[in-house]
Amino acid sequence: MADFIREVPDGDNRERAVCRDCGHIDYQNPKIVAGAVVVHDGKILLCRRAIEPRRDYWTLPAGYMELGETVEEGARREALEEAEADITLEGILAIYSISRIGQVQFMFRARFTNAPVFSAGVESLEVGLFAWDDIPWDRLAFPTVRWALEAWRANPTGVLGAPLGNPASDPRGTGRSGAP
Repeated sequence: MADFIREVPDGDNRERAVCRDCGHIDYQNPKIVAGAVVVHDGKILLCRRAIEPRRDYWTLPAGYMELGETVEEGARREALEEAEADITLEGILAIYSISRIGQVQFMFRARFTNAPVFSAGVESLEVGLFAWDDIPWDRLAFPTVRWALEAWRANPTGVLGAPLGNPASDPRGTGRSGAP
């Protein structure tokens, strides 16, 4: 088993984990999350999580990208895995930087490719379409779910401009609350 030490490698400016034996540098980089605000007739697709973290809380279909896929493919795959939904992406809605947990999240605006067909996938306890006033705001899993929903509400149709980012109140994504 490799024996790693913490040091600043030659040509670098940050302390990293470096193997004592071979010099391999174990870079720790952010993970990329891809997801979508999927809408049909003004209602938004939400999934109640069957897994930790935040089991039993509601989220958008989203998750970590896999190697070898694009951000768009990742967002479509996550909708299929979590909600058994075939979706068409309409554009990037927002990009969030969550520095406290090392994530970058790409959220798309999307619609069902055909009819609104969906059901709970293996990572969801249930899924449903929610009108804005029926969204379980006090049971949202993550701050970025609220942020993405608010980004969609600000621009539910039409041409998408530059994607939104973190709110001014949490520019680095260090807060834990999704409350406004």
